[in-house]
Amino acid sequence: MSDFWSSVREALRGSRQDFTEVPIRRAILLLAVPMILEMGMESLFVIVDIFWVSRLGAEAVAAVGLTEAMLTLIYTIAMGLGIGATATIARRIGEKDPERAASSAVQVIMLGIALAFPIGIAGAMLAPRLLGLMGASPEVIKCGAGYTTVMLGGNATVLLLFLGNAIFRGAGDAAIAMRVLWLANGLNILLGPCFIFGIGPFPELGVMGAAVATNIGRGTGVLYLLHRLWRGGAHIHVERRHVGIEPRTMAALFRLSATGMFQMLVGMTSWLALIRILSGFGSAALAGYTIAIRIIIFALLPSWGLSNAAATLVGQNLGAGKPDRAEEAVWKAGFYNMIFLGAIGLVFVVFASPIIGAFTQDDRVLPIGVACLRTVSFGFLFYAYGMVMGQAFNGAGEVWTPTLINLFCFWLWQLPLAYTLAHILGWGPHGLFTAITIAWSTYAIVSATIFKRGWWKLKTV
Repeated sequence: MSDFWSSVREALRGSRQDFTEVPIRRAILLLAVPMILEMGMESLFVIVDIFWVSRLGAEAVAAVGLTEAMLTLIYTIAMGLGIGATATIARRIGEKDPERAASSAVQVIMLGIALAFPIGIAGAMLAPRLLGLMGASPEVIKCGAGYTTVMLGGNATVLLLFLGNAIFRGAGDAAIAMRVLWLANGLNILLGPCFIFGIGPFPELGVMGAAVATNIGRGTGVLYLLHRLWRGGAHIHVERRHVGIEPRTMAALFRLSATGMFQMLVGMTSWLALIRILSGFGSAALAGYTIAIRIIIFALLPSWGLSNAAATLVGQNLGAGKPDRAEEAVWKAGFYNMIFLGAIGLVFVVFASPIIGAFTQDDRVLPIGVACLRTVSFGFLFYAYGMVMGQAFNGAGEVWTPTLINLFCFWLWQLPLAYTLAHILGWGPHGLFTAITIAWSTYAIVSATIFKRGWWKLKTV
């Protein structure tokens, strides 16, 4: 037990271990602890943010839900670039080539900046129209246009926060990524109610205040992230000689990341389409779904932390020429994730009503939120393995495999099933929630079956 807590303390300080050499269980622990805590803070922010916004009414919550659906396109770009960054940098670190790892990090940041500005300008100018296209009522548009404008206009903070942390995770500097997100979301949590309700010297901005607080927090996190990248971590250190455009490196990263973007696009736009299907049932359905999904994300994000640890171990061990060790790390990480998510899922199924009741007492919203939380949680055991397998493919640079699985499970299977159950068979919102559970369970089974075939071990990056 003393060895366990010693490893936890080392993980929180920032380990300098070679993750291709230490025992696999210890390597998972050293990487997973800060990654889980990193995602745990993101989970906490998601819950606290919607808790305060829910005090403004169903229209405000619906505006946040619709904006989050649109932001999935930005998350798609960020996570796609992050996949390329993690896979490339993990492989270079495994090959014991920190110089090329640092150069790749600079190219990733430059790509993120180049993409963020045109998206921000277009999103801020078209925010009310975009809400309308998403099916928002006039009341939701009036309430939430300011929120949408600030969130889309400030997308650079999202992109750079994702990318910087993907760089540190790929390098094995997970503790730095954890501190960056704790700083960013700690400020979000503190400033959120201040800007929403006008506490003390802060202006009362309503739902737009949540967006202002988010961008201030994330922007501060980005500045700290760039400082740490320049100062150097245990495994990666950017210096002046690394700054500059390297067309060959950037092109290779973009090719890998473009497939990652498409992978994320398939998965995330399926959520966009689900929102569109659900919007036909009114603001109450959207609000109940938004609250439940935020709570579900609260559980899933720490699991993404464990999945990211598996991706780093796959990339570094393949770079070190140890494919069997990479595979063993994935199966162990999936088992640990199953234990964690299974326990959380049981709590959500049993206590769905009081959990949703902590966020809303609206008789229109409460039963929908309870149904969503309970139904989706039934699939948590499957999700645990599915997330780890998907990230393992990405960590190996075998990005097309999870992309095609996403395309089949979410577009060709989940969306038709959701529409059929919700509208054609008349199940209403519950039909959509059932489709989510079935599709994610299918994703896990297909991913595990393909992973066992082992061709991802031959991928070069």
